[in-house]
Amino acid sequence: MKIALFGASGFIGTHLKMALRSHDHELTLANRDGFKKSDTDFCADFINGQDVVINLSGAPISRKWSEPYKKELYDSRIETTRKIVKAIQNAPEPPKCLVNASAVGIYDDKTKHSEESQGFADTFLAKLCQDWEAEAMKTNTACRVVILRIGVVLSKDEGVLEKMAPPFKKGIGARIGNGEQGVSWIHIDDLVEIFLFVIDHPEIVGIVNAVGVYPTDNYNFSDSLGRMFGQPVYFSIPKFLLKFIFGEGSMLLTEGQKAVPEKLLKNGFQFQYISIDKALTAIYREQGPT
Repeated sequence: MKIALFGASGFIGTHLKMALRSHDHELTLANRDGFKKSDTDFCADFINGQDVVINLSGAPISRKWSEPYKKELYDSRIETTRKIVKAIQNAPEPPKCLVNASAVGIYDDKTKHSEESQGFADTFLAKLCQDWEAEAMKTNTACRVVILRIGVVLSKDEGVLEKMAPPFKKGIGARIGNGEQGVSWIHIDDLVEIFLFVIDHPEIVGIVNAVGVYPTDNYNFSDSLGRMFGQPVYFSIPKFLLKFIFGEGSMLLTEGQKAVPEKLLKNGFQFQYISIDKALTAIYREQGPT
């Protein structure tokens, strides 16, 4: 297939790029400068004649959210997606499928959420996700649209574990608050396979929770991470302290969601990593999928 990948230099994009190439797909990679092109050139260079467009564009979410940075978070997702959608709508040979990223941060923390849930949080991140998804869905008359609501992505030297693991290795890892906030996680290998799966299954349309089968909470996630290094977890970080340090962006740590991959399971997707213990064991003890 001919596949255009936006956001290929990021954490997820780097892994996905390698997997797509290993499956002999013909890739067109777009960086930030690509969005500066005229609408006509942008469509010709990145969209027209592609079979699939994958959109992972967006500024990193795990930073302190000043008001200017919140605008960057928003614009780097909404404006780029708007340009992609416009190009798809105007392309003489539009792609058959748009796969657009989103996040489980759209959900509230009151219950478990399948793809049918309308229980959205009243936060900046949730509003950002809703607007981002709405932009992507504007092209559903031109091609199939799949929106992946991605959970906490686990990988040894990247993503959340890159910052979380060091204190746990030293025996000073800590839970956050009472630890009850949900953690909807996904191993990077399973996430990459989800992208490949939805591309190859035209019956999958709309929202897909790209998360592991069994969500956990911060208490159990922290304990499991501590066990990987033989270190019990005795400490807890007060939420107010994280809010003081990270501002509004602390919600990534202090709040959580529990989402389930109902649509993937119904369509026969096979997860490699079922439990958080198995995923972390594979990452830190270099064992295979279980």
